[in-house]
Amino acid sequence: MRPYILAETNWAALKGAKFELAVLPWGATEAHNYHLPYATDIIEADALAAEAARLAWDRGAKVIVLPTVPFGVNTGQADILLDINLNPSTQFAILGDIAEVLNRQGIYKLLIFNSHGGNDFKPLLRELGLKFPKMFFCATDWFRSLDRQQFFDAPGDHAEEMETSLLLYLKPELVLPKDQWGSGKEKKNKIKAFSEGWAWAERPWSKISEDTGVGSPMQATKKKGEKFFKAVTTKMADLFYDISKANLEQLYE
Repeated sequence: MRPYILAETNWAALKGAKFELAVLPWGATEAHNYHLPYATDIIEADALAAEAARLAWDRGAKVIVLPTVPFGVNTGQADILLDINLNPSTQFAILGDIAEVLNRQGIYKLLIFNSHGGNDFKPLLRELGLKFPKMFFCATDWFRSLDRQQFFDAPGDHAEEMETSLLLYLKPELVLPKDQWGSGKEKKNKIKAFSEGWAWAERPWSKISEDTGVGSPMQATKKKGEKFFKAVTTKMADLFYDISKANLEQLYE
């Protein structure tokens, strides 16, 4: 039993417990190229949040990791079989209910540990902050926490070298043999502003990728995944610790 993982602990342990920070991992259920499982974002969220929490807990941070939400915003993937979509308004309702519980029970810090690029929690947390003024809401995209060029050779943002390396490290039994991996080739928007990234439009996934991947996975290795996992969790542990110990009345200087 890990006392910082809500799903594993029990009422005997929690009855007199006090926590400084609740962490809510949030993933997605979606295709990840041909070779990675639909639960890739969930597996990553579970493992990364748990290890970061362990490191922070060992330093004295009273953090509790809530069960991972398994569905994310997949509005651009409606035609891909069993890519499960939660609309942002549904996410807002879920977050509101969770925030109400934490606020009532005196856990005033909530960190969304995001594991899916289609999720955007900023506008949701802005609105919740007005509804629950005692609460400190924040979010992090773990996959943006480090310069991936220091760990990986090929760029991409979905089932690419980075995610394939992580899954080779975390769940190699769920990764298909390399001869079944798709290329992850992405078709770019013909309108230059969207391709350059300073204008945005949702990517219809089946039109930009034949295999649902974005970025080549071919140079992925377990060793790269392990190195990246340790670096991300070390950095996230610092974040967990800093938020846990922060005085909300003295955040700015």
